[in-house]
Amino acid sequence: MMDFYVGLDVSLEATNICVVDGDGKVIWDAKLDTDPDAIELLLAEWGIHLKRVGLEAFAFSTWLFTAPAEKGLPMICIENRHAKALMNAMLNKSARNDAKDIARMMRTGWFRAVHVKSESAQTLRAPLVARKAMLGKVLDMENLIRGLLRPFGFKLCEISVGRFDARVRDLLAGKKELEAIVAPLLDARSAMRQQLAKLHRVALTFRAAVDDAARFKKSTNVGARFGLTPRRYQSGQTDRIGNSSKCGDELTWAMLYEAAIAILTRIPKSFKLRLWGLRLARKKGLKRAASAMARALAVLLHKIWINGTTFRFDAGGKRGRVAAAA
Repeated sequence: MMDFYVGLDVSLEATNICVVDGDGKVIWDAKLDTDPDAIELLLAEWGIHLKRVGLEAFAFSTWLFTAPAEKGLPMICIENRHAKALMNAMLNKSARNDAKDIARMMRTGWFRAVHVKSESAQTLRAPLVARKAMLGKVLDMENLIRGLLRPFGFKLCEISVGRFDARVRDLLAGKKELEAIVAPLLDARSAMRQQLAKLHRVALTFRAAVDDAARFKKSTNVGARFGLTPRRYQSGQTDRIGNSSKCGDELTWAMLYEAAIAILTRIPKSFKLRLWGLRLARKKGLKRAASAMARALAVLLHKIWINGTTFRFDAGGKRGRVAAAA
């Protein structure tokens, strides 16, 4: 009995489904509402002869992937870049044709599967995304207040977060009309800062992004997954190594890079990892050293997670060689 392969082109409202046989011939295609139960019920009719079911990685991936996969269907989430490379080469692009292309990718095996995060990892990630958005709004509010005060000759230089409100109110003392405009903005900023403080307690970006530590056979592979390894272009006599690729999870990359900068510039305590980074900064510059440090932190965090240990500033030996291994 021939095997069958399925491609799903998913949108918010509808999903196009295409089934091809082992020769790539379209056996059946249809369009139905985007609903995991409806898709799972339809695909279950093909039984054990269903070899692979593919869909692109996007916002609904976890929602649509999990339920059919738990029922035993061979679900595969594919990397967007591979899918787009094929689909963009087609003359006529449509949802129906995209489903057909994905089905044929499942047949040929020309795809790269991506890890679909568990619901618990998505739950951890949600407050991290919310925190990033909230921080952006708070900074926008503070810049708005600075901009409103500037035409009146009031300049707010570098000032701590805690003193911002009091400093602005002191400047506005006695100026009732201006105070009536700015005071509501200060109240709104204060409320957002309080909520941001609650979200800031969630320091689980790395764990939410990795989800399952066992999916990386080597800790040194983690850096590449989060775009912390240099790009490389090699063709003929050309062999060029560029900056970090910055692909993968943006939040994780930013978090690791920010932590690396903090270690190199703000932490006075000396320990092996920081000393290694400082030596690299003198040779390559701060940005390149921070990228390398971020990659080393990713390796270190994964090793600690796998081994169930804790970081010690004075640890030598194997723990001190983590940076070199990265």
